[in-house]
Amino acid sequence: MKFIAFAISIFVLLGCQDVERPEKPDNLISKEEMVSILTETYLGNAAASINNRTMRERGIELDSFVYAKYGIDSVQFARSNAFYTSDLDAYAEIFQKVEQRLMELQRVTDSLEKNLNFEEKAGEMKDSVSEDKTATPLLSEPVTDN
Repeated sequence: MKFIAFAISIFVLLGCQDVERPEKPDNLISKEEMVSILTETYLGNAAASINNRTMRERGIELDSFVYAKYGIDSVQFARSNAFYTSDLDAYAEIFQKVEQRLMELQRVTDSLEKNLNFEEKAGEMKDSVSEDKTATPLLSEPVTDN
């Protein structure tokens, strides 16, 4: 019985080794452009997950925007994506760059948010000082030695 299970598992493993890889498309999207497209796609998906109803009501199709921006169509993207996914090292490299870009965007966004919060707090402090009419101004009268 163990031999039959072993033979079947070997047969299955060997049967999976003959995977056909897609041919390189004539209009292959470059790796750098794939990084940009995938980065924008992930950002779009994140936006859609936050406010999907509004996007549907307004008829916004994020994929169409990305395709138009890069001058590609869904077939070209699908063929290029299939080509890159057949080479795990190349696809891992692409996704590593996508992750780096997303992390950089997060860092910039956090920095801008921190600066905005600082400016808002500074404005609130300025407003609270100007609203306090009972406060005695510092050095309102010249200092004299008595």
